[in-house]
Amino acid sequence: MNRSLKAHLSVLIANIIYGANYSIAKEVMPAFIKPFGFIVIRVSVAAILFFLAAKLFFKEKIAKEDWPRIFACAVFGVTVNQLLFFKGLSLTSPINAGLMMVTNPIFVLILSVIFLNELINLKRIIGIISGIVGAVLLIIYGNRFSTAESDAVGDICILLNSLSYAIYMVMVLPLMKKYHPVTIMQIVFAIGTVLVLPFGWQEFTQIEWSTFSMSIWWSVVFVVIGTTFFAYLLNTLALRELSAGVVSVYIYLQPLLAAGFAMLLGKDAPNILHLFAAVLIFLGVYLTTRGVEKRVETAR
Repeated sequence: MNRSLKAHLSVLIANIIYGANYSIAKEVMPAFIKPFGFIVIRVSVAAILFFLAAKLFFKEKIAKEDWPRIFACAVFGVTVNQLLFFKGLSLTSPINAGLMMVTNPIFVLILSVIFLNELINLKRIIGIISGIVGAVLLIIYGNRFSTAESDAVGDICILLNSLSYAIYMVMVLPLMKKYHPVTIMQIVFAIGTVLVLPFGWQEFTQIEWSTFSMSIWWSVVFVVIGTTFFAYLLNTLALRELSAGVVSVYIYLQPLLAAGFAMLLGKDAPNILHLFAAVLIFLGVYLTTRGVEKRVETAR
């Protein structure tokens, strides 16, 4: 197997993990672990794993002037991002959540126009409007059509999580060019662990570990280690051989994978609203990102 094929296989496996995460995490939340308590586990364990990886393989010193940006990345890329994502996922359906996350490139474009002087034209404006309309349709009418639990508050949390992740992506780009991604991630997750504790500590202490069945334990392991640590490393390995634009294309598989796993596990089923909203959101992504190299450093 050549190196390029291995890279494609790595990023494909990473996105399969992300797609499965929507339904597997809902198996645990909120019945066994409340969302903010789950974030404490996920972020703290990931911080330890990234710390070990950084110390063993990547020993870099961070310049003093980069610390404010790193702190901001921890706020938007870990704290706000993770808290909103798991809170939203605990309230809405896996398919709604998967579709909402595809709005991320649209938010990246809007922020790039504001802060990085990215050029914008009529086609991109139409794309932004199309994506937003698709997301709004899910928020307003999603609970009327979905066969699974779907709540407007949950959809809004996922949408805001997508915005927070977009802010993180724009801010982290200079750091990823200057340092190895694992070096940055071990610091970002360490800071994020401290920041999420005030929000999630009470829910963490309420976890009744003795009630966990073996399937719940495996679900927790999958979300904490598989999604947060290994999937990210697989994406990092892929970026060594493939451009960020090629890797980012695989993100658009996530709604399809999320829907597939949701149906397989009996958590949700697609409907006509999902299809219509998906068309609008994907059209928006296509128009806003066409001809532009898309950058993706991490994934949910």
